[in-house]
Amino acid sequence: MEELREQLLSACRVYFKAQIQRHKVNVENYLSNSVAVAEHEDLIQSVEKELGLIAEYEDKLNALDKYFLSVKDEKQLLND
Repeated sequence: MEELREQLLSACRVYFKAQIQRHKVNVENYLSNSVAVAEHEDLIQSVEKELGLIAEYEDKLNALDKYFLSVKDEKQLLND
């Protein structure tokens, strides 16, 4: 049962980090790609939406760490 818990926590962490990276790439694309700018009428709104999604996944990652990581998990996380 402990192994399943660890696998689920690990999967959630990987997923949340991947989503954060995905939305960071989108923001970088908006900031450096003139084609992306032309495709979005309200660039600031598009960037704000992506930042909101980054914040959402960071909050989830922080909540996961705060409420579900045991001392053993924290030691393993520091070693990763």
